[in-house]
Amino acid sequence: MNLAPHPGDISLTGWRTLSVTAMVLILIVSEALPLAGVALFIAVAQVVLGIARSATVASTFMSDAVFFIMGSLMLAAAIIHQGLDARLALGIIRLTGNKTSRLVIGLVTIAAILSSFIGSHTVVAMLLPVGMSLIRNTSLDNKQVTNLSALLLLSIAYGAIIGSVGTPSGGARNAIMYGYWMDLGFHNITYLIWMKHAYPLILLEIPFAIWILLHTFKPEYENLDSAVRKLKVKVAHGGVVTGQQKLSIFLFFLTFLGWITLSERLGLGIVAIAGVLLYIVFGLVKWEDINRNTNWGVILLFAAAISLGVQMQRTGGALWVAQSLTALTGDLLIHSEPLRNGFMMIITTVMANTLSSAATVAILGPININLGGDPITTGYITAISSAFAYFTAHAAPATMIIYSSGMVRSSHFLRAGWRMGLVSMALLMLVTMVYWPLIL
Repeated sequence: MNLAPHPGDISLTGWRTLSVTAMVLILIVSEALPLAGVALFIAVAQVVLGIARSATVASTFMSDAVFFIMGSLMLAAAIIHQGLDARLALGIIRLTGNKTSRLVIGLVTIAAILSSFIGSHTVVAMLLPVGMSLIRNTSLDNKQVTNLSALLLLSIAYGAIIGSVGTPSGGARNAIMYGYWMDLGFHNITYLIWMKHAYPLILLEIPFAIWILLHTFKPEYENLDSAVRKLKVKVAHGGVVTGQQKLSIFLFFLTFLGWITLSERLGLGIVAIAGVLLYIVFGLVKWEDINRNTNWGVILLFAAAISLGVQMQRTGGALWVAQSLTALTGDLLIHSEPLRNGFMMIITTVMANTLSSAATVAILGPININLGGDPITTGYITAISSAFAYFTAHAAPATMIIYSSGMVRSSHFLRAGWRMGLVSMALLMLVTMVYWPLIL
């Protein structure tokens, strides 16, 4: 693509940026390079192909959005280090009781709420031991509880995915879109404003997810008395909540309060980094623990995704793709907002289930913004619909972690995922047409 003559209606740097984007897609799909390697390729290719100078590329790699996702991952490592995941297990059981249906309600709801603030992958990592313990304490042979396994574990995964769009700290896709808005000059998108747009959708999706899961996977056991009793004993052996754990909870809520009240003045990233600093200062976690449990390759990939998206915007590559799509559909996408929004939801959902939500926002974010309409609305639609990665096991960190347990099959994701995808798109369309006009 880079060697082919570029069309006359796009600049050479724009064409080369699209070439790099196409190569990135190939590398991600083929898994020819680890994701951190793809990030390094993006940086090198931009400079070698003359898309931007090295100083420019370096500046786009580090932004408040990158600080934000880095701080969020560090906070998650600190929370797990304090053993709060075990306390969470006991709290869930006390709330839900022993019935399978109530456990599903509890897992979906709690996973959704928590993932809004600390990321879906962290929540799944915290709740997966709870689900696996319930399954193993019910039956030692997983083949005898296939539906129960899928029901409980997908409740965790889908709940976490649903909730991850609720705030900017819910996932990388949100931070990437937030970074695009900052680059375009939209500095008024605060933590609370994002919540006002996205959280009503979460509240709508939760009951539908519970209904779909319970009707897709009929559990072999309607009551898990024995399993819950064993898990209660195990968690209770941990003793009472320690002073350090109480301080850890307090510092997290202090950071959360900072995201709400100080993000417009300080930026989400600086608030997140300040929260991590407090954990270290008070001796709740050592730097060695944060360094060991933070995925630096993921942070590098997010930085590269933002950098590539910025260059697609600056070189005109994103605008050219948007204009090409508009030309294929005539004036329909320009003049029909519902059709344009629906088109963005479908193409974003399909790509998110093929690649990943973060990569999808990095690539489609600048393109969708140039399709027309309000950039804020377009950005929300892109970020939110990229979270509808219910269909495949590799589409999101939450589903990958669940699949790695060996207790669910890839076919389980598709059985429930297509229903979740259709319902989620319909609800998002409803929110964009009815609710958002009231708050904009």
